[in-house]
Amino acid sequence: MLFASFTAAEWFLLVQHELLLFAAAFFALGMIDEFALDCTYLWCRITGRIRTPRIDERELDQLEGLAGPAAVFIPTWQEAEVIGSTLTHMLDAWAYAQLTVYIGCYRNDAATIASVIAATRGDPRVRLVVHGKDGPTSKADCLNRLYDALEEDEQRTGVTARLIVLHDAEDMVDPAALPLLDRALWQADFVQLPVLALPQPDSRWIGSHYSDEFAEAHGKALVVRDALGAAIPGAGVGCAIARGSLAQLARASQGKPFAEESLTEDYELGLKIAQAGGKGRFLRVRTAEGRLVATRAFFPALLDQAVRQKTRWMHGIALQGWDRLGWGRQPVDLWMQLRDRRGPLAAILLVIAYVLVCMIAVRLVLEQIGIAQAPPASPLLQALLWLNLTGLMLRFMVRFCCTAREYGWRQGVLAIPRTFVSNIIAIIAGRRAFAAYIGTLRGAPIVWDKTEHRDHPALVQRDGQVA
Repeated sequence: MLFASFTAAEWFLLVQHELLLFAAAFFALGMIDEFALDCTYLWCRITGRIRTPRIDERELDQLEGLAGPAAVFIPTWQEAEVIGSTLTHMLDAWAYAQLTVYIGCYRNDAATIASVIAATRGDPRVRLVVHGKDGPTSKADCLNRLYDALEEDEQRTGVTARLIVLHDAEDMVDPAALPLLDRALWQADFVQLPVLALPQPDSRWIGSHYSDEFAEAHGKALVVRDALGAAIPGAGVGCAIARGSLAQLARASQGKPFAEESLTEDYELGLKIAQAGGKGRFLRVRTAEGRLVATRAFFPALLDQAVRQKTRWMHGIALQGWDRLGWGRQPVDLWMQLRDRRGPLAAILLVIAYVLVCMIAVRLVLEQIGIAQAPPASPLLQALLWLNLTGLMLRFMVRFCCTAREYGWRQGVLAIPRTFVSNIIAIIAGRRAFAAYIGTLRGAPIVWDKTEHRDHPALVQRDGQVA
């Protein structure tokens, strides 16, 4: 059958060629972007602009407390399974009298409230803040309630906090993190520590793919960002904000420093501080024994939970970011924002790539039975395909190196096939993020679409399974 002088098989080959050229061109741009980041990282390492200093924890222990009062904000909603372990470990690891931990709970979440009370053990450093609304509202709304509680305490006691540290209910903090953040804020207004997404033996593919992504993002991308002087986004955990900077954000937004209309208020926080003239830092430090000072956590181990989390990240960072934050004026900030917001385009390209795999298989069948014969690829297409293949091999090598550095060579090897798991999750999340974004444009409210947490690194560590 002919359609515009072409048979159906010829139309099929034409569409396949055009899709292949389109995907190859955009994948090549992505490969060039990643290669530029790799080269920048290597150059900064060679020239000494990037280094990982080592600290002696004994020197930190000898310090006479913190430089000033520190507040930790932990918003919660239905976190009874893990908040007790987080709180118990944090109070033991950070044994400072100047510390106050603000735990935000909702009045209709009795189980989490009970877990907090049980874990507190009468420790006066814990301040349980029960939200006056039924939950969940939004994470930012809960954080703003904690900020109100901090202001109330400051007015009552006359003592002003020096820094505020953000954490989630499932985090395991590092003993050296708080004094390190305290010292770093002498030269910065916002400081972010790395996040280590721990591999999970019971979820080697879905839960553990986060290990690979964070190892590369917090071992290379954010390190380069810091070295180039670009704005540092917040990860929502293991980040410290100078009290004055948070107050400045609050004054600019009717007393609410955390953006309640955003799905990624933590990401925006660091960028807003930079926009206001503050200095942000990404601090990557190891102890004398080689332990990375970082926040450790288990990430979602089930497909639906991982998709929900990635949907929220893509929606908030890639889609809402265009509306809410605009674009940076400095070239390096513009580059990093383009990288942050490429998620939806990457998801589309991945769909096209997997469709092309199927189409190429069909084409091979058509050629074998003699129905159609594909013309040879043009020099341009051949060059793009070779560039993509070379870039893909380089990406696998970099992912292996970043993952192996933190978790050993076995996890580094697993990181390569886990890339395809990450791609599938990104495709599903991209579709859902776009649909959710359209919903918010039509007036749908922002709701705290949190993921469930069952296991805690501190419990596994006591069993000797986490180094």
